This record gives sequence, C-alpha cells and structure tokens, in this order.
Amino acid sequence: MMKMNFLYWALGCFCLLGYACADEEVPAASPEEAQEVEMPEAWHDKTRTQPYPKLSNELYLNPSPLIVPQSLKTGAFLQFALSQDAGFPEASTQLSEQQEWCMFNPHVKLVPGRWFWRYRNVAEDGKEEAWSDPIEFEVKEETPVFVTPAFEDFRQGLPLRHPRLYCFLDPKIDEARRHVTSHEEYQALKNRAENALQADYESLIAPYSASHMETVAANVEYLYQAFHLTQRGDYARKMEEILNVLLEHPFTDTELFAENFASTDIAYSFLAPYDMLYDKLGTDVRSRVEEQLWRVATYYFDAYCGMQENHIFDNHFWQQNMRVLFQIAFCLYDKSEYAAQALRMLTYYYELWTARAPASGFNRDGAWINGTGYFEASVRTLFYMPMLLSYVSRADFLQHPWYQQAGQSMVYSWPPSSKSAGFGDGSEKREEPGRQRAAFADFLARETGDAYAGWYAGECQKDVVQDVELRLYRMVNPAAYATDFPASAPKLKWYKDIGEVVMHSNLASTENNLSLAFRSSTFGSGSHTLADQNSFNLLYGGKEVYYHTGYYLNFSDAHNLMSYRHTRAHNSILVDGIGQPFSTEGYGMLLRAAGGEHIGYCLGDASHAYCGISEDPMWIESFQKAGIEQTPENGFGETPLTKYRRQMIMLYPDIVLIYDELEASRPVRWDWLLHSPTAFEWTDSQKQFTSHLQDGGVAVAAMFCEHPCEVSQTDLFAVPPTSVPNAPQYPNQWHLTVSVPGQAKCRLLTLVQVKPDAKSVQPITQEGDCLLCGPWKIEVNLSSEKPENLCVTNTECGAVYSYGSSSPWLGGKPYYRQYRNSSLLYDEVDGEFTVSEMTDCTPVSSRSGAAF
Repeated sequence: MMKMNFLYWALGCFCLLGYACADEEVPAASPEEAQEVEMPEAWHDKTRTQPYPKLSNELYLNPSPLIVPQSLKTGAFLQFALSQDAGFPEASTQLSEQQEWCMFNPHVKLVPGRWFWRYRNVAEDGKEEAWSDPIEFEVKEETPVFVTPAFEDFRQGLPLRHPRLYCFLDPKIDEARRHVTSHEEYQALKNRAENALQADYESLIAPYSASHMETVAANVEYLYQAFHLTQRGDYARKMEEILNVLLEHPFTDTELFAENFASTDIAYSFLAPYDMLYDKLGTDVRSRVEEQLWRVATYYFDAYCGMQENHIFDNHFWQQNMRVLFQIAFCLYDKSEYAAQALRMLTYYYELWTARAPASGFNRDGAWINGTGYFEASVRTLFYMPMLLSYVSRADFLQHPWYQQAGQSMVYSWPPSSKSAGFGDGSEKREEPGRQRAAFADFLARETGDAYAGWYAGECQKDVVQDVELRLYRMVNPAAYATDFPASAPKLKWYKDIGEVVMHSNLASTENNLSLAFRSSTFGSGSHTLADQNSFNLLYGGKEVYYHTGYYLNFSDAHNLMSYRHTRAHNSILVDGIGQPFSTEGYGMLLRAAGGEHIGYCLGDASHAYCGISEDPMWIESFQKAGIEQTPENGFGETPLTKYRRQMIMLYPDIVLIYDELEASRPVRWDWLLHSPTAFEWTDSQKQFTSHLQDGGVAVAAMFCEHPCEVSQTDLFAVPPTSVPNAPQYPNQWHLTVSVPGQAKCRLLTLVQVKPDAKSVQPITQEGDCLLCGPWKIEVNLSSEKPENLCVTNTECGAVYSYGSSSPWLGGKPYYRQYRNSSLLYDEVDGEFTVSEMTDCTPVSSRSGAAF
C-alpha cells in the first residue's frame, strides 16, 4: 500500500510551468441560484404505491395511462373518469367501463393543459363506492404523442381463420413460398426443422423436465416456420405427433405451474400445432388442446391481472409469458366455450401493452432499463407484439418513441465488433453483439427505415442470418434499406429516461473508438440491474480499459451478491467500505449532459444511492440462501453520505476526466474504485500508474486530491466465482482502490489517457490549480472549502467546458453566467461554435410527489 499527500499518476515528466495558467476572468456578475432537484424516497416503485399520473409527474406520453395501485382496488372492479373539469360534468368526461384491472387508457390525444381523473371501486353485485378525490395532472405541449386505437377497433380486425399467429405475414406469404428454396436462409430453416423431425418427443415430454419443455417449444416453432413456408407434409405430421404425445401426458398442476417459463413453453407447444393444423384436427383433439391452454391462461390471468400494470418490470412476463398468454387469448377468443373470457383476457393484454410497453412504458429512450445483457431475451416479443397489433388494428405501434429511438440506442450501447458499453447482468459475456440483437436491428431497418438500425444490421449481417426467432419474418419480407453510417451521428447520446450517457470518439470505426458509458439511474438497482450508480465503463477498440468485474453465473449466489452485483465490483465509490443497496430507493440521477465536436460531458448525482440495506423480500431471501448477512463488514448498511456528484468529461479523441465531489455528515473513508482486466503498475519514485490493454495500447491515470491517499490493488474477489482455484474460464480481474481516510469532504480529479503505446502518452504539467496535457488546459479547485470550479479549455480550437459560478471568456468574448454552479459548453456543433448553459434537469418519475 502506498500513501501520498498529493497523488499524481502519469507517464512522462512532472514539471512546473513558468507562466500564468489562468485566463482573465469576466468582471463579476450575479448569477442566479438554480432550483435544486429534490431527492424523493424513490422515483419509481417496484410495486406501485401511488396513483399515476399526478401533478408531480411529468408525463412520458400523451395520452398517459391512468393507473391505480393494486392495494387501492378493494372491489371486484374499478371505474375511471377523466375530464378537464374537476367537477366531471357528464358531457365532457370520459367514463370507463367497469373493469377488473387497475389501468385505463384514454386512446385519444389529450389537449395540453390541466386534467383531472378519479376512480371508484365497484362490488361484484354492482354496488358503486364513492369516487376518489380528483387527481390533477398536466399535459404539456412538448409531451410526445402516441395514440393507440381503442380495443374495439382492434377487436373488429381480429382474424377468423387459422393459422393466425403470424397473420401479419399473410399479405406476402404466397410470394415467399414461391421462392423459398432460393432464399439464403432456406437451408438454415430446413436444418432446424430436420433436427426437430428427428427428436424423440416421448422421452422429452415424460418424465417432466422444464429444460426438455423448452426444447419441445423451440422444435415446435422450427416446424411451424418450416411448414408455413414450404407446406411440406412431414413437418405437419410431426407437429400433430407432438400434439398427441403432449395430450397423452396429463401435466399435473405441479408440473404445469412449477416455473412460469415452463408453463408458457408447454402452452406454446400445444398452441402452435393447434393453430397451424386447426382445420385438420378432429373436434375431440381441439377440445382437449383448448382445455390445456385454458388451464394456463386462467391461472396466470388471475395472478397477473392488476399486478403487472403496477409492477415496475416483471422480466419473465415481458420476455415471453405475456406474448404466449396473449397468443392463447388471440386463438381462443372466437371459440364458443371460451369466447367471453378469452376476449376479456385479450382486452387486458392489449390495454397492458398500451399502458406499460415497450420497456416498462416509462422509457422513450430506445435503450433497455435492465441493461444491454438482457435486452436480447425480449427481442421476440418486442418484434412480435407491435407487428401483430399494427396489422390487426391498422395502426402503427412502431411509432412509439421507444421504437423510434431503438436503432440509435443499439448502435451507441453496443457497437459492432465491440464488447457492450452498457450495464446490467451478463453485459460482460460476449465480445461482440449477438444474433438476436442484430436481427432486431434488421427488423427495425425494414419496418421503420431507421438509418442507425440499417447500418448496424449491415455491419452485423453475418449474425442476422444466424438468428432463428425472426427468420420466418425475414424470409417473407424482402430487405430493402440503406446501410451507410448516419453522417449526422453525434458523439454523445443521453438516455434521460433510464439514466445513462454514452460517448464515442469514433463510433463508425470500432478499432479506433474510445467509448465511455456512464450510469446514474432513477430506476436504482435490482432485477437485472446492478448497484452501480455513478459508475462508468471505458472501452478502446471494442475492448475493456476499465470495466465492471465479476461473472454472471447465477442471479443471486454469493459471488453475484458480493463480487458482481455489489458496488465494489464497479467503477464508483464506497463509503467506509459500504456500497449501494439493491433497490429502487438506491437510485442515482443523471442531471446534465451535452456534447460537441471536441468535448462531451455528463453529471450524475448518487447522493441518495447509499441509503441502507436491501429490504426487498426477494433479496432478503437471496442473502439468506447465500449465507450472507447485510452488515457493514460485508459492505452493506447505512452511511453518512450527503453528496456524491460525479462528472465524466471526454476530451476527444483520447482523454477522459473524472471529477468527484464527495461529502458526508462526519469523517469517513472514501474508497475510489477502478477495475481492469490487467494489472495496474506504478512506482513510488515516478508515481506512475499504468495498465496495458489486452490488444496493445496503454491507459494512464493521473489523480489529484488535496488529502492523503492510500493506494492498493488486488486480483481477488470478495467471493470467487467458483470453488475451483484459478479456473481458466473465469480469469482473475484487477481491482484498484484509492482510499481517502478521515475526511468529511473530498474532491478528486482524475485524468485518464488511452493511447496506442506508452510513447504517445502526453506529459502533464502543473502550476497551482492548473494542469496542462497536450492542447488541454484544466483549471480545478480541489479544496472542499472553496466554491466548485472546473474549467477545461482546448488551446488549439478554443472549445471550453466550465463548471462553477464564475463567468469566463468564450471565443474571445465575455459570457455572463445565468446560474451559479452551472455547466457551460462552448464547442463546435454542426460546424458552428455555440455556447450552452445547463443546470440540473429534474428526472421524469412514475412515483414522486404526494399521492394527491
């Protein structure tokens, strides 16, 4: 361990310049105090506790769904009223039907202004309780508009014939059949189907196994696709054989409902042959299949109705189960024995998709709240549902803002031929995007013409044709889209709804690209997101420079809880060794971001993220099963943290600044964390700190702090991924800790250079509070007793980033700051130098504020 009063890591020389470093300041002005962003207990509930929307909720979309917490539904039904008049006059009030679920979609654009809504419970016998108090909310002019048809419009377009699961392909299916054997994916389609023909379904189906049922469901889909296109009789006969084997195995409730994925795998194994062979099946077989489908449909409808619209994001439901349950209702809505109840279910899932999809319904970014690693698990549903809903309702569900932004998001969060720049479970597993991701880009390019999706699909074409889930769609729909890289692509992208920023120095050329991703999310952590507020990942040439560590082997084993999900595994900080809880309360906020040709920056606030232990029953049970207690010794507990603001500034093309402002209500030990796949090197004499990249290149960090610091590194995990020492498939990773002990306040500035070799690293020179590194001049105030100040200037082109309250010279002219502690960016945008000033932006919330 090395202690130092002033920490400086760098290659090259350290010297003092003999000239003044500070520019002349503009005469003092009187900037205003910007309004502070409040910190509620949570911005989003895991399970809703307050009606939505309220006046304290900025709307995500116009119209917004009206949602009542399931805990407030005390009757058999709910009824909603919506009006611009708090008196709810009959002539100008939209009154819903009495319904079992806890949401209402207006299905019409709401005029900007004040609106009011209310709800009431209705008993099974029709007795109506009193209306709730009016709940006010505001519709703004700038709120994105996305209107879906009323369910009745959708119902009128429902198909009456089978097969219908892929009815949206009907207009082009005959033409596709005529040319199927010449399609580039025909052989792959045939190979999958031929393998499915050879499987022994007797042994797969009995004795029961969830993994075997997953195989059966997949084989059924391969046969369905192949028969739909080729009309070969042996594929149809095999589907009928599978159906008969399934019917001969009476699934017990224990088997059918042991796991929700297995339930819908079993259901789809019944459903796909039933749909494709409907006209060939006897009445008795149809009836027996319908009975099995109905068991699954009713069981999960009873469990999900009222719950899913109030849950932040049930992964399995939105990945697969919702789609299959919708498909069951879609196939049974016109069968006399089930029609009324199936139509009720179909209504629910249609309204649920409108209210809470895609991507939770509280996300317009096109990015994935649960991290890049788990996006692909939802691709089939994200493709299927809008295609079917659009076809039946004759509306375009792909006009949703999330779909309109998804192509660009895919490019920025996981570039071609690169590791993921993003966050969440499993994001470390692959060295380049997978085939499902590529196939989804291809789908977006075909359907929306999105230029980013087209380029991405073109770059990943070899992966597109390997995808199975969207193969039927591709073979029916000819591809026709441009694959050129969008000329207007910005270097920085801010995903405001999910709380992430991504910056790229050369996005179109992965081998030359420095990629920085930063997360500070109001959704907190939990599910497939991690306790990583105010953390970052840095890639160069598509490979890790500084990256989160650990291995995703299990959702909640001891390694996951202690060395993967825990904050110690991420490029963030610990407070007295304690990290962030796994909860929506342990949130961050991404408050500012902007960029130009030479500089990109963002500011995150994780002051609320270190708020105690994980109190979610799911995590309490996980800790118990893993034999881990949530104690300070294990890195869990309360902290006295009051301020943790982090700025990430990319100085294109190869420098990153990290500026941390840390405060607590008493002296603590601040642990600043950095992780690398390779060891860190430094010497006491030169105070150099270097890590060598896996494919060549070097990363050098220089940290500046006015307090004594202690530096250590280890390649050991708090809990190893396996019991086998030095398992080759899980190589050790390196964890650096810079500790600042015994301080209530601390500021840190870290300058990172990423270069192709050590000779290219620029020396850093210092004069007082001023640093020079190549063309960059950096003025910083590291004393917590003085006002915040960080000013970065490119001495060659004149670009400036300024954080603080003083008024600088920009482009040879004085600029008078409007707000204290604002961020100024003077940079080239679209060929012209412009200045922008930003203060903290209040995040959009699905919870915050008083209940009424």
